[in-house]
Amino acid sequence: MSGSELIKIMIVDDHDMVRTGLRTYLMLEPKFHVIAEASNGQAAIDLLMASTEEKRPQIILMDLMMPGMDGIEATRAIISKFPEMKIVMLTSFLEDDKVYGAIEAGAVSYVLKTVSAEELIYAISGAFKGMPVMTADVSQALTRGLRQRTAQSGDEGLTEREKEVLLLIADGQSNKEIAEELHISVKTVKTHVSNLLMKCELDDRTQLAVLAHRKGWANRT
Repeated sequence: MSGSELIKIMIVDDHDMVRTGLRTYLMLEPKFHVIAEASNGQAAIDLLMASTEEKRPQIILMDLMMPGMDGIEATRAIISKFPEMKIVMLTSFLEDDKVYGAIEAGAVSYVLKTVSAEELIYAISGAFKGMPVMTADVSQALTRGLRQRTAQSGDEGLTEREKEVLLLIADGQSNKEIAEELHISVKTVKTHVSNLLMKCELDDRTQLAVLAHRKGWANRT
């Protein structure tokens, strides 16, 4: 593989030994070329801003917890300036909010530092192609984080159509009546009801009606 075909990588981690270990290992992989390192998010941004397109990395291995600017904040800032950049969060933390925060900020994948060498190579290669790579435990944490964030939002993360369906449920209308009111099929109404139950983490439409009244949504004009 020629130099122009190598996948250019930047390592961002506040621990010298971690950067050294990752660089040493990744340079053994014929298709990888570590071209830059940074000890925190701001340093990474400074390097990117000062680099030419030819010297700019295509993949960033980003640590999560770093002094000054952490990985999530850095990821958000980098993606806003370089939307084509592929960032792989490489960390020891599996908290739901951190996983969700990293992906929301623009990271392609979220990888734990406990992964095998082969798994890390796979994640980097996948990110280069724009393909998210996550283990089952990371995917589960992401799902939980999404649900928590949705539950904390003022309207439970509902779409405008779901809100309309919810208000009609609160008014006691059946699926058929809702379909006629909104000029959609009964099947579509059922889909919206299922989505409402999932997002609100409830078991039936009666609970949905109670929720709508309790939060005052049913009283909105």
